[in-house]
Amino acid sequence: MKTNKYLVGLVFGILGAVWHLFWSVLVWLGWAQGFIDFIFRLHFITPPYEITPFDLRTAAMLVTIVFIIWAIFGFIAAIVWNMFHKQ
Repeated sequence: MKTNKYLVGLVFGILGAVWHLFWSVLVWLGWAQGFIDFIFRLHFITPPYEITPFDLRTAAMLVTIVFIIWAIFGFIAAIVWNMFHKQ
């Protein structure tokens, strides 16, 4: 089964962007520090980071850049998939 590399890239990009949009909302609500501390402690790590205040411009750049990077990864993943699944 061959995959559409553009569609897979779009899906990966959307998934990455939504995940980081969720993170941006946690920062905006002031819940990110507790969340990241909890995640670090689950991995037996003393939390080393401090979350900075929310900035809309930074959040928009984060979501946009992650969308682009994950879309590229999805595109490449589909190409590799198609290489191994020739009809």
